[in-house]
Amino acid sequence: MLSIKSKPVIILILLGAIMAAAFTVSGCGQQDAANSSEKTDGAKLAGTLTIAGSTSVQPFSEVLAEKFMDNHPGVQINVQGGGSSQGVAAVISGAADIGSSSRDLKPEELEENLIETKLALDGVAIAVHPSNPVTNLSMEDVKNIYLGNITNWSEVGGKDGVITVVSREAGSGTRGAFEDIVMDKQEIAKEVIIQNSNGAVRTTVAGDKNAIGYLSLAMIDNQIKSLDIDGVKSNVDNIKAGTYKISRPFLYLTKNQPEGLAKAYLDFVLSDEGQAIIVEEGAISPQ
Repeated sequence: MLSIKSKPVIILILLGAIMAAAFTVSGCGQQDAANSSEKTDGAKLAGTLTIAGSTSVQPFSEVLAEKFMDNHPGVQINVQGGGSSQGVAAVISGAADIGSSSRDLKPEELEENLIETKLALDGVAIAVHPSNPVTNLSMEDVKNIYLGNITNWSEVGGKDGVITVVSREAGSGTRGAFEDIVMDKQEIAKEVIIQNSNGAVRTTVAGDKNAIGYLSLAMIDNQIKSLDIDGVKSNVDNIKAGTYKISRPFLYLTKNQPEGLAKAYLDFVLSDEGQAIIVEEGAISPQ
């Protein structure tokens, strides 16, 4: 049996234990709050993200990813090309967190229930060497050049010279858009020169005074000349107005509703800051 005198000591011990427990709970609560803050505070994002697909979208992804990583030093974003079809396949298989496409999805791809984020609009420019006197072609002329029905520039108002026809590879989003809009599903002639990127098309056209090629409007520079099509210039205002007909979307694709790091990146791309980068790099904001 405890003596009366020992009771105050026991009470003090119990009070001390209770206070210590309360402090521990409080400390855990503060730590939980701190952890929660780390999860929600964009400045403390961390992890790795892989983006793969369209070579037309790739330069934009690289600039956007670089800025996002500057904002979030704990994040690593790997950007890869390969073409739109590869991007779709990569996100379906899980090889990429985000797929990129510079064309609308095909019916069989739509069945995969991919989530689309439209980051930009782009025109597909029809380009020739700067010395070529031709400044305008009809859509029908372009189609017939790529079908092999028109083979000399003199047939469309230019100087005598056999046309060097340059195309993108099968699976390219740029080629897909070109085939859908210009070729009306007819096959491009087998005799054309095939290049596997917009940059390669530009280099080929820039090096051949008789060449013609199609590529992203954002890739046009003083090395090549963009033609008017049906009397309409390939510029931002005409693409937004719908009067320049050879245009397509730039898409990011995720397998499910984006979460975590993927969502944070896509939110950045659609933000004012992200869209300003897209416009500065030569594409058109869809907003």
